[in-house]
Amino acid sequence: MSEHETTSEASGEPTRRDFLYLTTGMAGAVGAAAFAWPFIDQMRPDASTLALASIEVDVSSLGPGMSLTAKWRGKPVFIRNRTPEEVKAADEVPLSDLKDPIARNENLPAEAQATGVDRSAGKDKQNWIVMIGSCTHLGCVPLGQAGEYNGWFCPCHGSVYDTAGRIRKGPAPTNLPIPTYSFVSDTVIKIG
Repeated sequence: MSEHETTSEASGEPTRRDFLYLTTGMAGAVGAAAFAWPFIDQMRPDASTLALASIEVDVSSLGPGMSLTAKWRGKPVFIRNRTPEEVKAADEVPLSDLKDPIARNENLPAEAQATGVDRSAGKDKQNWIVMIGSCTHLGCVPLGQAGEYNGWFCPCHGSVYDTAGRIRKGPAPTNLPIPTYSFVSDTVIKIG
């Protein structure tokens, strides 16, 4: 090459080699994305799972002292219309007597205390309690209106919950959790 000849590389214009590098890189990126997409797509929830993201439960037939168990996201959910005596028994328990003084209520801040009101549907609906019905020890389903505190009792390992679903005795480390829920009407509860 003479002094006066210049190449396109020296002048800053793209060359055929630059074009090949660019197209090869783009083809590789598209190929990698096409290869990875089935793996990424399979991580999305199934349509049946999305359908169970929330449920509505009619509680019009539940008088005071009655409960029902609904299924939400593959777990049992206890819904109970507590009697005035059960509400009073839960309210009279000092927080210092509780094994787990945290509310475990998704509707409240994480540091909320496990008072009877904070574990119930609120001040004007203290008689209603909605809880995930899996023992926090090993996931068994406790029996309702049983045990020393007339709440829930897990016969598998002896965990005893009171009328507000708070752990009082046994190996379970925490209270029965309360899912996000709200009253859609006076007789329908939406969970999730």
